[in-house]
Amino acid sequence: MVDTLILDLLDPEEARRPPMAMKDYSDEFKADAVALYESTPGATYKSIAADLGVNRATLREWVLRDRERRGVVSAPSAGGTPAARPRQAALSVDPDERIRQLEARVTELEASERKLATERDILRKAAKYFAGETNW
Repeated sequence: MVDTLILDLLDPEEARRPPMAMKDYSDEFKADAVALYESTPGATYKSIAADLGVNRATLREWVLRDRERRGVVSAPSAGGTPAARPRQAALSVDPDERIRQLEARVTELEASERKLATERDILRKAAKYFAGETNW
């Protein structure tokens, strides 16, 4: 009774759902879920958890453990999304400084490309996983 009241206060939608059986997720699934959350701009635990079919609190725990493991101290903003990256400064007039800035930008874009490739791979794995789960 008390548990239901507490859940109702925290998230009334979750309180109406019947309790789910404990599931054992693979480490790869957990890592993919965390990567998806971390790489999705504007993501919330609730939205990603709903997409993956896991409990919101479970996903939050995975993300917090992963951040702790990596030593990330920056907490997400109040909206539950990763803090926004500051905008890049305007390019310098000095040719050497401009080259350094452009090289840094190339490095940033390459990292972004790797992140997008990871997201694509996660979505492909998720599609295969969920396609195999259906019993038509």
